[in-house]
Amino acid sequence: MAKYLVILESPAKIKTVKKILGANYEVCASMGHVRDLPKSSLGIDVEHDYEPKYITIRGKGEVLSNLRKEVKKAEKIYLATDPDREGEAISWHLYHALKLEDKKVYRITFNEITQNAVKESLKNPREIDMNLVDAQQARRILDRCVGYRISPLLWKKIKRGLSAGRVQSVALRILCDREDEINAFIPEEYWSLDANLMLAGEKKPVSAKFYGTAKKKIALTSGEQVEKIKAQLEGAAYTVSEVKKGQRLKKPPLPFTTSTLQQEASKALNFSTQKTMRLAQQLYEGVDIEGEGTVGLITYLRTDSTRVSEEAAGMAADYIEKTYGKEFLAKESAAGKKEKKIQDAHEAIRPTSLERTPQSVKDDLPRELFRLYQLIWKRFVASRMSPAVYETTGVKVQAGDYIFTMSNAVCKFEGYRSVYSAEDEQEEENDFRGSLDENSRLSFVSFDAKQHFTQPPAHFTEASLVKTLEELGIGRPSTYAPTITTILARRYVEKESKNLYVTELGEVVNSMMKEAFPSIVDVNFTANMEALLDAVAEGTVKWKTIIENFYPDLDDAVKAAEKELSEVSIADEVSDEVCEFCGRNMVIKYGSHGRFLACPGFPECKNAKPYLEKIGVSCPKCGGEVILKKTKKGRKYYGCENNPECDFMAWQKPTNQKCPQCGYVMLQKGNRLVCANEKCGTSIPSELSQK
Repeated sequence: MAKYLVILESPAKIKTVKKILGANYEVCASMGHVRDLPKSSLGIDVEHDYEPKYITIRGKGEVLSNLRKEVKKAEKIYLATDPDREGEAISWHLYHALKLEDKKVYRITFNEITQNAVKESLKNPREIDMNLVDAQQARRILDRCVGYRISPLLWKKIKRGLSAGRVQSVALRILCDREDEINAFIPEEYWSLDANLMLAGEKKPVSAKFYGTAKKKIALTSGEQVEKIKAQLEGAAYTVSEVKKGQRLKKPPLPFTTSTLQQEASKALNFSTQKTMRLAQQLYEGVDIEGEGTVGLITYLRTDSTRVSEEAAGMAADYIEKTYGKEFLAKESAAGKKEKKIQDAHEAIRPTSLERTPQSVKDDLPRELFRLYQLIWKRFVASRMSPAVYETTGVKVQAGDYIFTMSNAVCKFEGYRSVYSAEDEQEEENDFRGSLDENSRLSFVSFDAKQHFTQPPAHFTEASLVKTLEELGIGRPSTYAPTITTILARRYVEKESKNLYVTELGEVVNSMMKEAFPSIVDVNFTANMEALLDAVAEGTVKWKTIIENFYPDLDDAVKAAEKELSEVSIADEVSDEVCEFCGRNMVIKYGSHGRFLACPGFPECKNAKPYLEKIGVSCPKCGGEVILKKTKKGRKYYGCENNPECDFMAWQKPTNQKCPQCGYVMLQKGNRLVCANEKCGTSIPSELSQK
């Protein structure tokens, strides 16, 4: 009979851990949390020191019953839930739910499910870390207070099924602010001028970019300016005035954290954050490998540290030297910036063994698991390798009073790039044909002048949103994927290709949150709250102090919002559309897919139809009414009422103003009007259109 009981968090790990520990150990799983705050109420006694009320989660009674039977038979109990705050809290809840006060109970953690790591954890058991538990309790209670106090207000004022959250509402605010930036962006014209030049003895010309004069760089802002420079250079001699050679090192990347793994998997593999975490969990918990059985392939997947253990560093050094050669081994490992917000509780995400190369396990893994494992394996190996070495050449070409420049970088030593190249790394090779020395003469072939317009900020993708949340100190590795999943599920945001677009519903919710709860959606406030939670984990701040300082202000804000927002008329907006069944003017209502027209005589009259919002502008193509529409993903645009016969559409709001240059319709962008004709590009201040 087994003498010792090991309680894990996930049943998927049981097989892997059981194989490592042997017959003396019984291995069971709690299936995640076993106790939580009740769903039916706030679950926090705000009158008595904010004491939380924990109850057994519905459906977990049988799990606890089975665990109690195993507890009775065991001499020692090891709580081996995940090595983070959430895992620490689960162990604490298990301790109380199973009434282990009179038992020999030990807390163990392992960063990877390997024989060495698991057995080493048994040699170094400890007590439950109450600082980590309290940090998790504080986060859970803060999130509960925000969600349970504000969400009902959104149900009352907008519609049921909505939610507010301490992190999700800030993420929505960030997306809405970017949308406002994009809508207000006014493109500015600029030009580029390249000179195509022929080097003696070569068959193809090289391209040199216009720089300015020897004294200063000149920005090209108009076609007239470019034509003037071209005229001044007519018949000019092109001579190399300077050749500067050098060497540049391209440092290897750092090993993956949760955030950087999600970002790179999105860019390189087109995985959503949720999918990346699901697959990484499988790699961590264990996969059946032929000849080995079930083994964990990667270390713990929720981390914001780039630290690597000495054992792993030694393993990497041996592998790199043996496989690639000593010159490929980094003299010193790449180091990331150590910031206060980094918990550094465990290592970066890495393979548990480099001998399990992607190719050696390819046949044992489904395609998507293989692709993610390969990405993690290559990134870790690359992080321990030497930099790539480039030989750089910069050339200045004198032509009259002006300077043109050329540059290239030729890779002389691949270093880490022989293993890994990030998705967004550009190819460095751009070798000149032939050699250039000072005073070399080049023959003029032609000019290549191009007009450009500055581009608005890009829409967020899941990857760039995760990066921004991490940089701002909002949320933690475990919260990025659930946060994005929630705002997509609530239809605050829609995903089109990789881009995230705020829907009309998202704009309404964000507007209400900004008006009634400015501190909740304030980026700095939320980041400071994360810092306080870190202080709780370190034992320097009491967790109830945070709640005591937070809840009264939230309570006041909710009461004020209920009072003030109730004074705002929330009557349905009456439209000009007349109900064809009863003759009443139809009203505009909000549904799960946005606005629609409904008869105010409901339930006697149940007439409803799509809402077509006219903006008082005639279509420039057919003369019909331009109406506000939405894509299937919820993104707003303007189109003709006669679609599909007429294909006019615009992302910005059309006006009745005509372009002074080409006569086409002008669009409203912030405080300017821009021509809808992309080939024209005319832009004027809105006030000029009034004159």
